[in-house]
Amino acid sequence: MIPTISTIPLRQMASGDRLSLQVYKFIGAQPGKKVYIQSNLHGAEIAGNAVIHQLIEFLLTVNDTDLSGEIWLVPVCNPMGTNARAHNFSPGRYCVYEFKDWNRIFWDYEKEADDLAGFAKSQLNLDLELVKQNYRALIQQKFVQLLKKITSPSSVLYTEKFRYQLQSLCLDADYLIDLHSSTNQGLNYLYYFRDRETSAKHFLIDLGIWLDEYDGDAFDEAFIKPWLALEECFKKLGREIQFDIEAWTLELGTGMQMIPDAVAKGLRGVKNYLVQKGVLKIADCNLGNTHSLIMKFKTRSKVKKYYAPVGGMIQSRVELGSEVKAGERIYQILSFNKEGKLPRVIDICAEEDGLVYDASINQSVNEGEFVIGISS
Repeated sequence: MIPTISTIPLRQMASGDRLSLQVYKFIGAQPGKKVYIQSNLHGAEIAGNAVIHQLIEFLLTVNDTDLSGEIWLVPVCNPMGTNARAHNFSPGRYCVYEFKDWNRIFWDYEKEADDLAGFAKSQLNLDLELVKQNYRALIQQKFVQLLKKITSPSSVLYTEKFRYQLQSLCLDADYLIDLHSSTNQGLNYLYYFRDRETSAKHFLIDLGIWLDEYDGDAFDEAFIKPWLALEECFKKLGREIQFDIEAWTLELGTGMQMIPDAVAKGLRGVKNYLVQKGVLKIADCNLGNTHSLIMKFKTRSKVKKYYAPVGGMIQSRVELGSEVKAGERIYQILSFNKEGKLPRVIDICAEEDGLVYDASINQSVNEGEFVIGISS
């Protein structure tokens, strides 16, 4: 199967050079769901680019009759972030001109919906697919209004143009997968939303973190939040529904690296998800047993991040993936001083039981800088 490849201009730089997106669209012989997959929204988080590359290579070997619907792939979706450098490091998490996190800028329809409860009431007795079509049309009508301001003489900040371009590609999707990595050192895990645990297992990842709290500013949140809100409105009216709309952020290991194991697990998980959702048919598929997978489910609001209480050097830190107990030492700080005293070693202990899923790359920390993340 050969994709349609389109290039979308993003930004003209002061030098006259232009940054662009490239979109690979694989269209199946049969109608079906639209899947949108992007990578590298944060500049240092590059592993997803390898996943998309290998997924493209795989799809080239698939017949269009084995694909129902379409798959849109957007690697290196944020060239501004990807190209950012500070000496040998790739920060790229923030738009430095606007002081904004690249993944906290997105447009959330729910915040602008005129009367969501009234809409739900008007759709109460309609077929679920028709409700989905009507609601999507409302979202798109509101979204296109953003273009008026973008094209006006006063225009808008770049982050608003950027988010418009990305969201315009996925607004009509059914399934969205945003490929990330830890900016630091991290495990492979999945962020998911309520009532989607069954589908979460399709990714064949050991750890899932439920986003029980969100504001709609992140890419996956902005996509699914309006649908979750409508489900809640229907529930209050006495109708239990769940749209076949899903959004995922797949975290693949450590920043600034494409670790082969993380890439392999990401590719396997995405392929299995597409198979299990009926988008792809793969002969002799042996990706993994979703039903027998033992997956740990954690909750985002119970994640504890530890910050350095003093400046110094981190040593004797517990390893990623470790299960720790409350009161157990999780790292030490070798602290120097300018008070004419000897250096001292300070033990930092866990406040609660939990799983170590994230840790800083830099083991030299100023007071108040991130050291370790534990999910209880």
